[in-house]
Amino acid sequence: MALEFLDPVIKLLPEVKRPAQKPDFRKRLLWVVGALLIFFILGQISPIGMLTPGLLEDIRATDQATYNQLAQEMQNVLQRVGFLERVHTVLASDIGSLATLGIGPIVMASIILQLLAGAEFIKIDKSRYQGVQKLFAILFCFFEACIYVYSGFLPIMPSTLSLLPLPFLDAFFKLNHLLVITQIAFGSIVLLYLDEVVSKYGFGSGIGLFIAAGVSQTILFRSFDPATGLIPTFLSQTIQSGIMDFDLLAPILFTVLVFLVVVFAEAMRIEIPLTLGRIRGVGGRYPLKFFYVSNLPVILAAALFANVQLFASVLSGAGYPLLGMFGPEGTPLPELVLSLDPQTLSVPLAYAVQAPYGIIGTSAAINQYILNPTYTVLGFIPLDVVHLIVYSIIMVLVCVLFGIFWVETTGMGPAQVAGQLQNVGFAVPGFRRDKRVIEKVLERYIPVITILGAASVGLLAAFADITGAIGTGTGILLTVGILYRLYEELAQSQLTEMHPALKQFFG
Repeated sequence: MALEFLDPVIKLLPEVKRPAQKPDFRKRLLWVVGALLIFFILGQISPIGMLTPGLLEDIRATDQATYNQLAQEMQNVLQRVGFLERVHTVLASDIGSLATLGIGPIVMASIILQLLAGAEFIKIDKSRYQGVQKLFAILFCFFEACIYVYSGFLPIMPSTLSLLPLPFLDAFFKLNHLLVITQIAFGSIVLLYLDEVVSKYGFGSGIGLFIAAGVSQTILFRSFDPATGLIPTFLSQTIQSGIMDFDLLAPILFTVLVFLVVVFAEAMRIEIPLTLGRIRGVGGRYPLKFFYVSNLPVILAAALFANVQLFASVLSGAGYPLLGMFGPEGTPLPELVLSLDPQTLSVPLAYAVQAPYGIIGTSAAINQYILNPTYTVLGFIPLDVVHLIVYSIIMVLVCVLFGIFWVETTGMGPAQVAGQLQNVGFAVPGFRRDKRVIEKVLERYIPVITILGAASVGLLAAFADITGAIGTGTGILLTVGILYRLYEELAQSQLTEMHPALKQFFG
């Protein structure tokens, strides 16, 4: 199906224009800092019409009965969204603020578009791709905002406390609900356009920048917060009892380990020797990184898993637990119920794609989940071990699938890369200058390195998750990759400003 009919709508969407001249290093850095400031500010503002702790305290002073009822409702909401907390760290989301949706709708729109294009349900050319993706992202912003609000994932003020005292309209349109939907949807749309600003006027990708900022903030607070941080707690307990509980430091140690492994893997590459045209002795090497598809597969997998759990929770609350049942605390359950009745049929997909965080990260966790499990499979295999294996396999397979789709849809395949190298004037040593020769050489490496790199990314993310590393395995993996590429781009930009002649080489 062609998408030409969307062109009139796409033309109406605002667009961040590319600068006529690329800003200098200092200005690009300022754009990045400004985008980060806006991102953090969005995470500190509560939408108008939402029930907040401050408003609850005001109600407590005047009406204790109403306070008790609303406080219980808020507690129920917090329990329902608790299982999504770690996933939202990766999606640059802060539930209860204008950044409630984070980059989730943006990434989900990209996933849907890639799947539809990869399966050839739709035909879309490169000139139209960005506009369609932006339109899909905006639609997903409002769609997911409606899910959060109408499914009870956010505490909304009752009609009697509405900031718009229009009881007749409120009875039909739920004004507080509409207010919150509009605000959190526009919060995510702001992030969408900030991504454009960063990519055109700053460094790297805005989406990557927000992910790295959110994960880094989580790591710092979990490690050094004076009240609840792991390091202050470890020091306090050691001073008081004289016993060092290294289980407290295990998440930090695993976080450092994963950082080191990812940095090492980022530096791995295959270099293909090439010659430049007919000039004998002049040539170079074309580097293919081991993480050829970068960290995109993990971003897409994290967004997909988050949405599966979100939709599963909504269906379960509506009485149709098709994707899994949920316990009283809002966590997915492993029960499998095969039935022809959709109200009892339950395939625990939501449980399978929820990372078993920290089940082998400490001695206490190993004793609880592995050595003395509450539930077993076949009478002797710990259920959490099965969950660990299933989650890891799903993560690896999904990352490989998205890695292949990403290479095919973004011009990173052998044919496209061969064409780019030929246009620059490169050829394979010992062969005449021919795109087919370069393509044949690249076909030996790119498909293999795509699968191996994507699988390794998924396996690293799963390993970090099950060890309980701070910021989640996916978050750490993404943050290291994002910061590594940001460093490379910063260094390249600074180098080209010092030596302007290098601009032609880097492009």
